[in-house]
Amino acid sequence: MFSARPVALLGALMGAVLVLAACSSPEPRPDPAPTPPAGTAATTVTPESHNIYAAAGAGMLSDAAKAALPLVYVPHTKSGDVWVIDPATFAVVAKYPLGGELQHMVPSYDMTTLYATDDTGNKITPFDPKTGRPGPNIPVTDPYNMYFTSDGRSAISVAERRRELVFYDPHTWKVQDTLPTPDCPGIDHADFTPDGSTGLFTCEFGGRIAVIDLVGHKVLRMIDMPTRNTTMGPQDIKLSPDGSTFFVADSQQGGLWVIDRAATQVVRQIPTGKGAHGIYLSRDATKMYVTNRIEGSVSVLDANTGAAIAKWPIPGGSPDMGNVSADGSQLWLSGRYNRSVYVLSTVDGKLLKTIPVGDGPHGLTVWPQPGRYSLGHTGITR
Repeated sequence: MFSARPVALLGALMGAVLVLAACSSPEPRPDPAPTPPAGTAATTVTPESHNIYAAAGAGMLSDAAKAALPLVYVPHTKSGDVWVIDPATFAVVAKYPLGGELQHMVPSYDMTTLYATDDTGNKITPFDPKTGRPGPNIPVTDPYNMYFTSDGRSAISVAERRRELVFYDPHTWKVQDTLPTPDCPGIDHADFTPDGSTGLFTCEFGGRIAVIDLVGHKVLRMIDMPTRNTTMGPQDIKLSPDGSTFFVADSQQGGLWVIDRAATQVVRQIPTGKGAHGIYLSRDATKMYVTNRIEGSVSVLDANTGAAIAKWPIPGGSPDMGNVSADGSQLWLSGRYNRSVYVLSTVDGKLLKTIPVGDGPHGLTVWPQPGRYSLGHTGITR
């Protein structure tokens, strides 16, 4: 059962103006530019470009993304439903009770589907972004989070509770392989080297990072943080646009750890604020937005150097996960502990809107997103 406005509203949205638009390799190679989904430009990122996200700039939508309704999807860990928001009006236009503990809304590699991941129900629920509606559930083992290899051959269920990575065929959803990660308690977030061969997965309850060979499906090594926070330690992780470093948010540390390009060691730390959690990039990949969930703020840093630029307060808020609009003008974030969604201007950090939602909003996805393909999570695109 679900409640939604009449289908006519979705038709109106279809014609609305797109307001949103509207780990290791010693020497990481440039992104190999895998064969992109139909209708996308096969932009090759060269070392000189110094931006592995060059194909995910403002308005650079693939044909699949252009076909999507401009909507924001909010999964809830507590109320077990997905709420859908019209970004043009900030109005909630649909609610879908799916049950379970819904963690993230994950765009598929080819950007034709969005998946609501439910780790307690061992399922994912596909949403058609052309209609904004869910389809039949798909059995997947403990999908706390989900990613796609950069060649699109595998979907990776990050099975946090089981301490393992489960590789699936993203079309048939048959298991390809299972990789145990026993030394990575709380495995949850990831990002990949520029060539896609190596993944760095955070261990929230281990105070460390698991460096994974994504080709051979094996653990290469563990990287311990200088301070091993094991209650709410390493969270989100993001590769810098120039491919030189990985930034790791650590909630207990109140900032970022910086890992070298070869993914062998932590080289420094950057303070941001209490409860550092999510990391997102501006559309031109010059700025990095770090959500400080406990402090109630967003730190704005230089995306390559980590130098502080600004801090945007969200008084009484708990900014968690989300993404930037397709045109780069807005930053959408779930308010994990406040039953809210926040919309901020990326020009000056002004809080444009606080939208009441359900209980436990988590891995919010703004759709569509620019890029040739999706690596998963809440919309990591390249």
